Amino acid sequence: MKYLVLFGPPGSGKGTQSENIIEKYGFGHISTGDVLRAEMTNETELGKIAKDYIEKGQLVPDSLIIDMLAKTLDGFHKTNGIIFDGFPRTTAQAVALKEMLKTRGGDVNVMINLIVNEKELLTRLLKRGQTSGRSDDNLETIQKRIDTYNSQTAPVIDYYKGEGKLTNIEGIGTVFGIFEKICERIDVE
Repeated sequence: MKYLVLFGPPGSGKGTQSENIIEKYGFGHISTGDVLRAEMTNETELGKIAKDYIEKGQLVPDSLIIDMLAKTLDGFHKTNGIIFDGFPRTTAQAVALKEMLKTRGGDVNVMINLIVNEKELLTRLLKRGQTSGRSDDNLETIQKRIDTYNSQTAPVIDYYKGEGKLTNIEGIGTVFGIFEKICERIDVE
């Protein structure tokens, strides 16, 4: 089974490209946000614990997120691979993911990092806010999300570079053109 980390700042096209990868390769998709919301909605034991942290305005601990992801991962059967979308967000999470996959006889095959300049990210996210009605797609919130990405999340790139798993792909161009470059990288694994 292939394990792919799809990485990039907010607005880089991870969601769109995840859909393309799923359609072409039959991969499963694990989005941290989706998993967290599902656990809380279903009021699972892990979801109740996570909800308690969130209601107190605290971050959900990495160990709890890893437990949720492991549970989700173990639920996938007969899939060609898994896309991790929105995870890992920190180097500590990248190390925890490596350990989780190791216990299942696997490892991340590749981290695909979509590179998009900040001006383009702002344009895309503001446009998405106008068409989708997402309340978090306003200039102030977008800038905070990009700043958080740059300060806290971007260091994960160096971790995967050190692991020899990093592939940078320019995230500006046609959706299909970007997807072709992603496919070239997936196909060599």
